[in-house]
Amino acid sequence: MTMSSHAGELLEFPGELGPARTTALSANALGCFQQGLARLQAGESGPAVLLLKQSVEMAPAFADARIFLGIAHSLSCEIYPAIDQLEKATELEPDSFVAQYALAQLYFKLRIVEKGYERAECALRCVTNIEQRKMLTQLLREEKARERNGIPRPSFNKPFSTPALFIAGSGLAVAVVAILLHLH
Repeated sequence: MTMSSHAGELLEFPGELGPARTTALSANALGCFQQGLARLQAGESGPAVLLLKQSVEMAPAFADARIFLGIAHSLSCEIYPAIDQLEKATELEPDSFVAQYALAQLYFKLRIVEKGYERAECALRCVTNIEQRKMLTQLLREEKARERNGIPRPSFNKPFSTPALFIAGSGLAVAVVAILLHLH
């Protein structure tokens, strides 16, 4: 399933933005958020990014704006800003299923599998209804199928051994000396 099809599921997710959470926001921040959300739902990720950025600038602690800004960035292929916004949203609201789910989904799409599973576990702890559980189950099912059918990828999470570092360092030193000798 594509990122945009999952993003559509996130946008339709019920009950995440309640009245208690919107009362502390300025009308301008909330207005930009709602306009950005409408643009995102219309498939216009570029304009959505601009509007959601404005909302975040006016209300930096507004986690929902950061979540959907992260989604808009990811749909615009702006991966690092997407990760930054989603990570910040999970810091602001660690119990937000949508934030944890969106970040897990993005990590899986980027093939950062370990972080994807970590966020999926966090999302599981945040589940409050059957729809959320179904969404998470489907995401994990898709990831398991991708792992079964794909090429194994290195995780790069183990430190290099001392002999490997010594060999790499020696090779680098020889290359530098050869370049310096060639220049003179």
